[in-house]
Amino acid sequence: MKRYSATPLALVALSLLAACGDSKAPDAAPAPGETVDALPAVDLVAPMDYSQVGAWLCRPGLDDACRQVATATVVAADGKMASDGFAAAGDPPIDCFYVYPTVSRDQSGNSDTLAGPEEREIVRQQLVRFGSDCRLYAPVYRQVTLSSLRKMLAGEDPASNREMAYADVKAAWERYIASDNQGRGVVLIGHDQGAGLLTRLIAAEIDGKPVQARLVSAVLPGGSVEVSATGSVGGSFRNIPLCRSTDSTACAIAWSSFRADSPPPADSLFGKAQTQGLRVACVNPADLDGSGGALKSLLPAGAILFDELAPPAPWTASGAPVETPFVALPGLLSAQCVDRGGFSYLAVTVNADPADTRTDIINGDVVVDGQVQPEWGLHLFDMHLAMGNLVEVVRRQGAAWQAGQGAPAALPPEFHNPQ
Repeated sequence: MKRYSATPLALVALSLLAACGDSKAPDAAPAPGETVDALPAVDLVAPMDYSQVGAWLCRPGLDDACRQVATATVVAADGKMASDGFAAAGDPPIDCFYVYPTVSRDQSGNSDTLAGPEEREIVRQQLVRFGSDCRLYAPVYRQVTLSSLRKMLAGEDPASNREMAYADVKAAWERYIASDNQGRGVVLIGHDQGAGLLTRLIAAEIDGKPVQARLVSAVLPGGSVEVSATGSVGGSFRNIPLCRSTDSTACAIAWSSFRADSPPPADSLFGKAQTQGLRVACVNPADLDGSGGALKSLLPAGAILFDELAPPAPWTASGAPVETPFVALPGLLSAQCVDRGGFSYLAVTVNADPADTRTDIINGDVVVDGQVQPEWGLHLFDMHLAMGNLVEVVRRQGAAWQAGQGAPAALPPEFHNPQ
């Protein structure tokens, strides 16, 4: 079976940051139609200034990374192709606040304040499709870089500052709440390093506080959300349970993906709690949306994040090219949460059928020197595997939040813009 091959750069890009940790009063929000410009030099101790247009990869009214094309080609079992015609909503009812995973190629321990092509591309891969449900917010932040993680794995000093990364995300959240939220429901979305930072933010700044009333849900795959071994709360959050249905709000959705026929090995990087008496959360988006475990995947049609991974095999027997950024393969993939041997994970099955003319080779493994690294599972594709399910879940949860809230209430005084 052909799999994605990953360079060592891609290998160190994707984890080891689950444990990552007062902005100034915000100024006026950028005017609609402004473009994202470079930021001035920033004090490396203070958080970034999120009143600046260039501090955001995505923000309503900007010509930004969330304007990228994110259409998909739907490939049926008989090989017929059709476009899904995706377009972002003009005035969606809720917001999505997104923190991206480890992608920066900057050679310093922490990335600088300027978004590169890698940050823009991961926004297309993991966020843009939520534009059918949400106004999209994605701050730039000075994350721990690929270079730093490579040094860490080599036993060298990574020269990184995780507190800097967290301080930026916290400042961006505070800016958003003070100047943009306006009492709207909000979904928090993050993967890998982004999931770790948001888990910390939720625990410190949202869980059990007045602003929790604004939380539609938190989508946190590829991190380390922990819950009680006997329930869905306790662990990472005190008052925020795991989501049980699309009627659930103020809840969390988290999982780590592995092939059903290649479960987590003993040295797995994901799926095992680090705290005694707890377990890692697994919520299957393909159960939440009523799909009965059928994944509505949106897989990259070509190489993801440029040259770091090889492109997939042809999607059909005819080898017909796919011209869109994504491809959907209805009915080909399914998943279920498994709790076995101390691990909790999302087991992904390829439903191969001789009558199906599509490929049954789904890539996403980390491969080093030609060898699959099973401890990573399908971490690369955590978000892609369930993207269609997640968009539907967020849409329904947003409607449930609105129905439960009625007209948005004023935020408590401590969350108001102090200007």
